[in-house]
Amino acid sequence: MFGLFKSQSTLDLTPRNALVVSLVHCMSADGEMDPEEVAHLFSVLGPNATRENLDRCVKYARANAPTAFLAEIAPKLNAAQKLCILLNMIDSAMSDGEAEQAEQTLITQYAQGFGLSEAELEPYFRSLVAKNDRAVLDR
Repeated sequence: MFGLFKSQSTLDLTPRNALVVSLVHCMSADGEMDPEEVAHLFSVLGPNATRENLDRCVKYARANAPTAFLAEIAPKLNAAQKLCILLNMIDSAMSDGEAEQAEQTLITQYAQGFGLSEAELEPYFRSLVAKNDRAVLDR
């Protein structure tokens, strides 16, 4: 009966919305989302993005734990879409120089849910580490 008071958090799980939900899970893994992260999410939604769509994605992510979300979305995505989502999550987590433990755990969970091994991801990971190592610009 009390379920009637819960707001509905349904979302058309397109690959792009799946990316946004995944990034929300990743960005909020440390317990907070910065305004810059919200702006990044909005840009990920693409040129036809609306605040309403972003709000639906955030609401859906908060109502659906990563485990449940992965079980629902993984069969709907192709290999390229899974890789794209995971690499965006890694890039987001590493954008400040180092992924926090909660982010690392979540990314590992997603990789396993998407059926991607650490060995498959290593070359991409090395590229993202090099991309985000801005200290080389000061040497």
